[in-house]
Amino acid sequence: MTSLVTYSGNLRTSSTHIQSGSVIISDAPVDNNGKGEAFSPTDTVANALASCMFTVMGIKAAGMDVDFSGSTAEVTKHMQAEPRKISKIEVVFNMSIAADDKTRTILERTALTCPVYLSLHPDIEKAVSFNWK
Repeated sequence: MTSLVTYSGNLRTSSTHIQSGSVIISDAPVDNNGKGEAFSPTDTVANALASCMFTVMGIKAAGMDVDFSGSTAEVTKHMQAEPRKISKIEVVFNMSIAADDKTRTILERTALTCPVYLSLHPDIEKAVSFNWK
């Protein structure tokens, strides 16, 4: 088992990661009858894309002796009304380092091979860009 999800009522869930005990709270968004006091389930999907891309880039970068700690990713999720689903995820990476063209190309291509990117439905537009120092 990967996680245990408990419905807390009032459109809130609590998800416990079995191995670590870490907990994620999710709320329905305000535009879908919720309080919007935590990430919504679709927010976590969009966020997972950037997190996964950073993770695979980090694995590749470690083997290249490159450290991009402090880099950030701005994530914007767009929803479609009917049927209600994610239509587009925008991720803008703001990389904390100056890198040569070869390093940039390797890390950018690596990001596009992350498991979340490859698992998202092809109908979800993925707009990914990188800003390097």
